[in-house]
Amino acid sequence: MTKIDRTPTKADFSHVTEWVFDLDNTLYPHHVNLFAQIDRNMTAYVSTLLQMEREEARKLQKQYYLDHGTTLQGLMIHHGVDPNDFLEKAHAIDYSSLTAQPDLGAAIKALPGRKFIFTNGSVKHAEMAAGALGILEHFDDIFDIVAADFVPKPAQVTYDKFAALKRIETDKAAMFEDLPRNLKVPKTLGMQTVLLVPNNLEETVVEWWEKTSGDDDHIDFVTDDLTDFLAKIAG
Repeated sequence: MTKIDRTPTKADFSHVTEWVFDLDNTLYPHHVNLFAQIDRNMTAYVSTLLQMEREEARKLQKQYYLDHGTTLQGLMIHHGVDPNDFLEKAHAIDYSSLTAQPDLGAAIKALPGRKFIFTNGSVKHAEMAAGALGILEHFDDIFDIVAADFVPKPAQVTYDKFAALKRIETDKAAMFEDLPRNLKVPKTLGMQTVLLVPNNLEETVVEWWEKTSGDDDHIDFVTDDLTDFLAKIAG
């Protein structure tokens, strides 16, 4: 039985009182492709900054993302960019592709305990996206890349800072993410881990580091439907 075939039960999460959610491609599904707009903006930023052709800029952008966790971190290390300027331009997007998801909102509301958004993006982006989904009011707080001192997931120090700042009891926490590598540290901290994948996984084009592999013991559950998964947990 693969993990995506394993149906979660209320008992699997009976100990959880801290619910931690990534934002992009997690609280909204991959096929919405909102992040494609951010991706284009980042490529344009790199192209303008370094006077590169688009394809060359995109290649460097992806390399920085792979090496440093975010394109921004790579640009800060290698080119000393102003992170606030980058975030403002990267997140200058149209959120109209997101629509209210009342069932998701109800499922999140029903979870016992505190709920957080933990994102490598900005608070403003998280508020806009979660607001468009109609779920923002169900979260207690947002921990963003600024709060992380611009050190992104999957860095251990960033999870530690999040847990300390929000007083998270990690052995009573669950984390939901769309990137397998971002669940490794949460698992070592004792969190229950859930990976979100596209609902047409075999047909969706993703980067190799976004895919699961044989080395995925740090992932407890895999799902392509967050609303349904949370509803099963709520019993």
